Amino acid sequence: MAFSSTSPACRMQTPSSAAHPESRRTSLFMVRSALSTRASSISCVLTVKPQQKGEEKRTVNGRGWDILQRPDSFGRFGKFGGRYVPETVMFALAELELAFNALSSDHDFQKDLDGLLKDYVGRESPLYFAERLSEHYKRPNGEGPLIYLKREDLNHTGAHKINNAVAQALLARRLGKERIIAETGAGQHGVATATVCARFGLQCVIYMGAQDIQRQSLNVLKMKLLGAEVRAVNSGTATLKDATSEAIRDWVTNVETTYYIMGSVGGPHPCPMMVREFHSVIGKETRRQAYEKWGGKPDVLVACVGGGSNAMGLFHEFVKDEDVRLIGVEAAGFGLDSGKHSASLAKGEIGVVHGTMSYLLQNYDGQITEPYSISAGLDYPGVGPEHSFLKDIGRAEYYSITDEEALQAFTRLSRLEGIIPALETSHALGYLENLCPTLPNGTKVVLNCSGRGDKDIQTVIKYLEH
Repeated sequence: MAFSSTSPACRMQTPSSAAHPESRRTSLFMVRSALSTRASSISCVLTVKPQQKGEEKRTVNGRGWDILQRPDSFGRFGKFGGRYVPETVMFALAELELAFNALSSDHDFQKDLDGLLKDYVGRESPLYFAERLSEHYKRPNGEGPLIYLKREDLNHTGAHKINNAVAQALLARRLGKERIIAETGAGQHGVATATVCARFGLQCVIYMGAQDIQRQSLNVLKMKLLGAEVRAVNSGTATLKDATSEAIRDWVTNVETTYYIMGSVGGPHPCPMMVREFHSVIGKETRRQAYEKWGGKPDVLVACVGGGSNAMGLFHEFVKDEDVRLIGVEAAGFGLDSGKHSASLAKGEIGVVHGTMSYLLQNYDGQITEPYSISAGLDYPGVGPEHSFLKDIGRAEYYSITDEEALQAFTRLSRLEGIIPALETSHALGYLENLCPTLPNGTKVVLNCSGRGDKDIQTVIKYLEH
């Protein structure tokens, strides 16, 4: 799985900062040597790729493709993103970015990662034609869209999260970090992180909100079985936001020895870029599989959005394909006007949370308002900065689905296709009720089935019994 890199926001200007390592030892040495001397000058340089001679200047909504350098050399997606962090972690972020850029051309790293994705994670995941679900959305005249599911639920650990976790664990080993921390909401990122730490013999600490521990008890047991320490977070609403805050506090305190595996496309640069790149295998496989199945691209891509990692993993490959619609679906909870939702893009304002600028739920004074969703994985007050950017330039569309609509979709897919989806995925599935009646006959829709619903059975049973 190849991943691209961009110029670092702050480039260490040292004689050893060449970017073409010849081996594992060389790549780690170069990263360390580039960062070992704090007296080295640091400069931030904005670079713009010049238009090649004879190259047609393509546009999105009347703007040139140069706006789609994502992120730019300052780690920003338009006005979103950046690094809003204590000085104590700036060095670690610079180290992380240099390591990521170096490893983008490290063939040994790529070989190791590709092997693990194939033999350990179980990639590639199928692109499955949901025949009975497609039949469900046929109109009286027999016309309707064709719905395909990208089966990330079939990955080892049952969700897309393992793609990023295994790649970052490899990167942590290259940096000599043996203590790993992570945050988790629905527990899928926590399980994925605990899994790769067990695989590589790394110490693992998972921060999880006390409320999420109760509603995701099965995943908590899995993490503990895998050898992770699960630390309950009781502050705030005791959900994902608070778990993320505690993980960042840990990282700030133990930055020299600890590697933080961010679970979504949020946080300070380079985290959104890295997580997106490690998940971009989803979209790359989808493009190849679509050409194999019907000889063309998908017409519409649909994915749920909390922080937004599964959606960016699917979208990234197709952002420059203007004929492919990108649709993200947030959690509307009890409704957008109820005050009990997690729809940051629909109802949020621009602000800073967990080290990045993005849309987030906040009050008039700029204080974060508490999010809500039946889905622990979508229960977050912000969203990845790249999603905010894609919304603002009009490249992606974002909608929201209520708890009730998600529960109906959960049951619908289970009974029509024999696939029990995660409640996160169920929000994307719920939007098909609004989307499918508007689509021309034969439209190819790919929905990212980001995780399986084993973890949500108890939650769903409780709601269905009322």
